Amino acid sequence: MSLYGALDIGVAGLSAASAALSATSSNIANVNTIGYKEATTNFATYLEGTLGANNNASAGVQAIIGQDVTAQGLAQAASSPTDLSISGNGFFIVSPNASTTSGEEFSQVGSFSTDSNGNLKNANGQYLLGWKLDSAGNPPSSNTDLSLINVSGITGSAQATANVSLQANLQANSTVDAGYVTGDMTAGNVSPDFQTTMNVYDSQGGVQPVTLSFVQTGANTWAYEAGYAGNSANLSSANPINEGTLSFNSDGSLANVNGAGGSFAMTIPWSATSGLLPQTVNVNLGTVGSTNGLTQFAAASEVSGQTVDGSSFGSVTGVSVGSDGTVTAKFTNGISQNVYRIPVATFPNVNGLIQINGNAYTTSNASGVVNINTAGTGGAGTIASNSLEGSTVDLSTEFTHLITAQNAYSAAARIVTTANQMLQSLEQIPA
Repeated sequence: MSLYGALDIGVAGLSAASAALSATSSNIANVNTIGYKEATTNFATYLEGTLGANNNASAGVQAIIGQDVTAQGLAQAASSPTDLSISGNGFFIVSPNASTTSGEEFSQVGSFSTDSNGNLKNANGQYLLGWKLDSAGNPPSSNTDLSLINVSGITGSAQATANVSLQANLQANSTVDAGYVTGDMTAGNVSPDFQTTMNVYDSQGGVQPVTLSFVQTGANTWAYEAGYAGNSANLSSANPINEGTLSFNSDGSLANVNGAGGSFAMTIPWSATSGLLPQTVNVNLGTVGSTNGLTQFAAASEVSGQTVDGSSFGSVTGVSVGSDGTVTAKFTNGISQNVYRIPVATFPNVNGLIQINGNAYTTSNASGVVNINTAGTGGAGTIASNSLEGSTVDLSTEFTHLITAQNAYSAAARIVTTANQMLQSLEQIPA
């Protein structure tokens, strides 16, 4: 190997040490960067082709800089429910701007907050993409049908009543009306032995009164009528909207409603002019053979309790994110509604991804094709809310690398100065 070859090897050493220093510097600078993956430096020899592949005396060095994308930083507690981290494999799918959902990028920077339009974006300005759920909570049929996740554009919600339950006593020694005919109580021909009104919610969140009337028709036998007590123009047919019979056991417990079970279903026939959706309400009067609903004892008829589901209109108060990525909107009326689902992207070879600005990545031939899955399925990790993934940089290790790079640079510089001195000695030999 010539002295000039030694100079080249010294220069290669300087270049490799400089590259290692650059990688270490990047790591130290990003020790607090959310989702940052430590840059790695590996050194490889290369041989001067002019001296032959087997001449190890000519071996130089080159630095190969990469990133250990598979490493996962420690989870850090965060205050916002839209601060997210992925526990396990995978990346959030993000867009570089809010005007398009194409050209997706992939990131583990989960510090998402709303922009002026309510779209979720992270600290690097990348917008979170996900599946928009339909009214039944189902995602689109295609995994690639992604949209911006907007948590401010969610409209308010109301919920129609579907179930009511009643706990009450019917006085056992009430006067028996043996001549009762269905509809007599609603028509005013017979005075009920007991009557109570329950307010149910319609499809628009309005409160609608439904009255339950009871009359004793025989020993341990009662008739009931359910009548709408609001504006009759709201109905497409006349009251009562439901009627039937009750029977009790000799110990006062409920025997059956309409000959079977302890409940009945009433359909409220809203008229077209009311603008309301058709509504069927299940009325639970108790468990057969039990006293947890309607009872018949020799005591005054009275209501001891009633429950009605559904709710009036409510506005959004906030969102939560589940481990499967489901974004749930919470309303002031107590209703929760699933509105989006955040998918997780995985790759056959994550270290083959191409790093871009904003601590994000794009695909390459080496990374393989992206797989888009629901969190927790298909090898994808789960999503944690109120959590951020920290940098994978260990500061003490980087300071060690810093010293190593400095010493390697100084040693390579000594190669150059020594070779230079030898060349100067050669030049001083008399001709």
